[in-house]
Amino acid sequence: MADRPILFSAPMVRALLAGRKTQTRRTLGQFDVFRLPDGSGAPVSCLHMEGEPLPRVTIGRVVTERKLKAAVGDRLWVKESWWIATMYSYGTTPGGCEISPPPLAHRKRDPVHYDADGNPPNVGNRTYGPEGLRGGSFAAPDPYAVWLKKPSIHMPRWASRLTLIVTDVRVEQLQDISEADAIAEGIERHHSGWMPYSTAFYEADGVTPANYHLDPRESYRSLWNRINGFGAWEANPWIACYSLRVIKQNIDQIEKVAA
Repeated sequence: MADRPILFSAPMVRALLAGRKTQTRRTLGQFDVFRLPDGSGAPVSCLHMEGEPLPRVTIGRVVTERKLKAAVGDRLWVKESWWIATMYSYGTTPGGCEISPPPLAHRKRDPVHYDADGNPPNVGNRTYGPEGLRGGSFAAPDPYAVWLKKPSIHMPRWASRLTLIVTDVRVEQLQDISEADAIAEGIERHHSGWMPYSTAFYEADGVTPANYHLDPRESYRSLWNRINGFGAWEANPWIACYSLRVIKQNIDQIEKVAA
């Protein structure tokens, strides 16, 4: 069992928080699948060999060098887009030079806000007065000056608020997803069906999709293409599917338990 970081977009973080998302799929890259004597493709799976930290992709009876990103029992701490309150001055050196903010890894006492929850609060402070800031910038509470937005890749472990326990892993092609698995990926209900994540038809507000998908797999197809680019679903890549148990706590605030 190991602790590993994993990146999620803001919509997927909201799905995790809402309890809709209990699976995630990650591509494995390209590899050749040889043919069996009957002409069919060799079965592709994964095998976690004793003493190794991660499962490997198997093709037929061949154990390849390609490894998955996590194993059953691993704890994944979620990295997401976020904001951190920052002061304009952290003091000066004896020579009069401004001291830069400490590295993010050492700013555990500074307030944070998560992008998936919307914009940070724009509050009055001694730097900008009672009105705060305008034009897409946000004033932070005293003694801080502003909120600075950071990408998910820069989130340190201490700032993570979600921990995922891997309960199952398997290898399959993307289009093998079932209706139940598509729902477990966190797609949203919409009208009498499921959300179309790419559509040309909208309600009068110009934002709300006017149509919907009856098949959850079609909803997930549109979501996959929206995230990964046009034609990504049609390419039907090999993926690793990870089933997850979601814990709404920082990884260092929970006890290590078996999945």
